Amino acid sequence: AEDVSCALPPVFCRKRKGGVFTTLKIDQKKQIVEEIRDKFARSKVVIVTDYKGLDVAAINDLRRKLREENVEYQVVKNTLLSIAAEGTDVAVIKERFKGPSAIALSYADPVGPAKILTKFADENKKFEIKFGAMGGKPLDLPGIKALSSLPSREVLLAQVLSAMNGVPTALVRALNDVPTRLVNVLRAIREQKEAA
Repeated sequence: AEDVSCALPPVFCRKRKGGVFTTLKIDQKKQIVEEIRDKFARSKVVIVTDYKGLDVAAINDLRRKLREENVEYQVVKNTLLSIAAEGTDVAVIKERFKGPSAIALSYADPVGPAKILTKFADENKKFEIKFGAMGGKPLDLPGIKALSSLPSREVLLAQVLSAMNGVPTALVRALNDVPTRLVNVLRAIREQKEAA
């Protein structure tokens, strides 16, 4: 039997005996919706892209880069995305799921996926960042680009720790100067009394 490809993205196709593909059943779609809803609820940022025109090597390269930053990237049917978005922070963009869509989900650092996707879009003109959502607010392309220009979570934590480390050091120096100044003042008073 000849291997027949499924016209839908891989998440909706199931291979049966003989290499024939079938679409998912209703209960399977419900399970996918629940899984995506859970991911939407846990995610810090969701960025929607159009992958149309990219070859398999480019998509695999993008997935590898995103995976290194603990970002999930998957293709899901728009109807299921819209249903899964209900009741989550992603609901603000559910009406915009149209055309070929792949979603990038980050559960920790919202800056990481924005940086990777923006850089990838600059290098691959066929790849398009469509929109996103973060904290219940919609993100347009300029918003995603602005997000990508921020320092990563690790850099921000290092800056905060550095600032916090600087405060005690300065306080110790200031407290150390108080006795030194007091001794200097007492010495000056003593010298003044001796001179008189």
